Amino acid sequence: MASFDIVSKVDPQTLENAVNTAKKELLTRYDLRDTKGGIELDKKANTIQLSSENSMRLKALEDILLGRVVKQGIDGTALDFSAEEQAAGALVKKTIKVRAGIDKEVSRKIIKLIKDSKIKAEAQTQDEQVRVSSKKIDELQQVISLLRGADIGQPLQFVNMKS
Repeated sequence: MASFDIVSKVDPQTLENAVNTAKKELLTRYDLRDTKGGIELDKKANTIQLSSENSMRLKALEDILLGRVVKQGIDGTALDFSAEEQAAGALVKKTIKVRAGIDKEVSRKIIKLIKDSKIKAEAQTQDEQVRVSSKKIDELQQVISLLRGADIGQPLQFVNMKS
């Protein structure tokens, strides 16, 4: 049986490069020249910490970061901007999580999409990935094109294709 894995991961080196170029742009932008705070990457927690004096400048930091992440080739949906801003003294801070792995809700959504499409392929959740298997490679390619066209809410990569 042919199979492949659906994963969601971000290359840590590419993410670090995007954050570093965003920091450089922050230093060169005239409208953000005297801004206290900045952009920090926490590799262990897989988060990015933004801090600034007010929410308007914080929004500008988000735009800079998102632009640099997209230019580095990382899908913008890999960043979770849904966290609320917190006041921390004179600064406003926001923690942005970097999505890694497929959680149970998203894996259920993927499996439901595959089953509803009537493609003869089986999908099952394994840790933070989904394994899809079928007798024919053509059916697996149909599943890949189906998932590329669907809006899952996070970037997906298709790896480990075996025939």
